[in-house]
Amino acid sequence: MPLFAASDMHGHRAEFREALRDAGLIDAAGDWSGADARLWLLGDYFDRGPDGVGVIDDIRRLAGQAPASGGEVHALLGNHEAQLLAAYRFGHTVTAQDWDFYDAWVRYGGQESDIRRLTPEHVEWLLRLPATALVDDHLLVHSDTTNYLAFGDSVATVNAMVTDYLNTDDPEAFLYFCGMISGRASFRTGDEVERMFATFGGSRLVHGHSTLISQFGVRPDDVRTALSYSDDRVLAVDGGVFEGGRVLVTPLPFPAQS
Repeated sequence: MPLFAASDMHGHRAEFREALRDAGLIDAAGDWSGADARLWLLGDYFDRGPDGVGVIDDIRRLAGQAPASGGEVHALLGNHEAQLLAAYRFGHTVTAQDWDFYDAWVRYGGQESDIRRLTPEHVEWLLRLPATALVDDHLLVHSDTTNYLAFGDSVATVNAMVTDYLNTDDPEAFLYFCGMISGRASFRTGDEVERMFATFGGSRLVHGHSTLISQFGVRPDDVRTALSYSDDRVLAVDGGVFEGGRVLVTPLPFPAQS
């Protein structure tokens, strides 16, 4: 069963569909054509692009279609989903840290057309998204941060804790969660990566969140494949589509880089 990962579509629905077609996972009509392949999306479906709701509508539709041919489509939670839910739930509530949820969401690229189009079904789907997964010895997360360790000592406990945070009515707790899941750049050293593997399992960590362009110095025109680093133990798959890069649909395992 082939395995693919992609991340950080950021509302760029057309680019997301093009990347899936190029990978052979959807047909010209946008329907699943990936047979028994497994596709994991690693978060940040919204913000900085015009159609985040369309992106999750595509994900939900493909998740319903893929099992008919033995395939699977799964999605993880990104920090922009958390920020969208915070803006949706708390609006202009201002925390003790003088944080206005709605204004902050817009400042980080939130599209008011998305929040207007959210339905109760969309919100329910978002509230159920897990934050981590272990698939074929790949530890899948959205953000390149060790902050996941603060939420539990297994994939299951982290996901349960994240669900609790997503459903809290306490704006201070939600703000803390948004900050934690937005951390980055933890895995440039091997020790931090090994802490993740020792706690959650796996031998290669795959993440989005930090774009190849702004965080790893890849020129937009040179974004072609994911980037392996930390002695091939970590794979960054955010191609920086909103920075002029592209959505990367990456086959796993990704070949080691010399």
